[in-house]
Amino acid sequence: MSTATELKVDTKAVIATSNRSVAVAALLAIVVGLGSVLGGLGGMIYTWQSAAVENITTPGDAAFAESPVRGPFTMWAQADIITNHQLDRTDGLRYAEMPRQIPQLDEAGNAVIGTDGQPVLVTNTARLSWLDATALTTVLNMGVMAYMLSLFAIVMGAAVAGLGWVVLRLSRSPALI
Repeated sequence: MSTATELKVDTKAVIATSNRSVAVAALLAIVVGLGSVLGGLGGMIYTWQSAAVENITTPGDAAFAESPVRGPFTMWAQADIITNHQLDRTDGLRYAEMPRQIPQLDEAGNAVIGTDGQPVLVTNTARLSWLDATALTTVLNMGVMAYMLSLFAIVMGAAVAGLGWVVLRLSRSPALI
């Protein structure tokens, strides 16, 4: 008889220890989840403030016309219109599709011929302008990515914290044995 009683006491001790371990894990999930939510909110605020400092407004022909560039949609619209304007300036050609040097033209639009009988080549400034456009669109797209990553952190953090709360509530309910 004493063996059966000892077994019952040990089972209760194991259940109590298990419930405490589950409760600790649940509290840890809540803390990590809330930290992720706060980190995501911090990332969004930082990105918004960084964009606001630059005081950029989308042009009238952008998808979101005459809007201050602050959030992911206006950042996307600004990057998109920069690319469109650049393609217009370069007759639809991108950086890699353009020659590095082009013939120098005189006032009449004819190629200038050097002393060696060959056209004088100059740097293709239209091609170089792609470097500026690419730098600007890359930064704007990184801002969009920062917003999306922050949103992911918020959603996942809320899910982890919610799951931790549910597990904590279940760990405190009477065992169903």
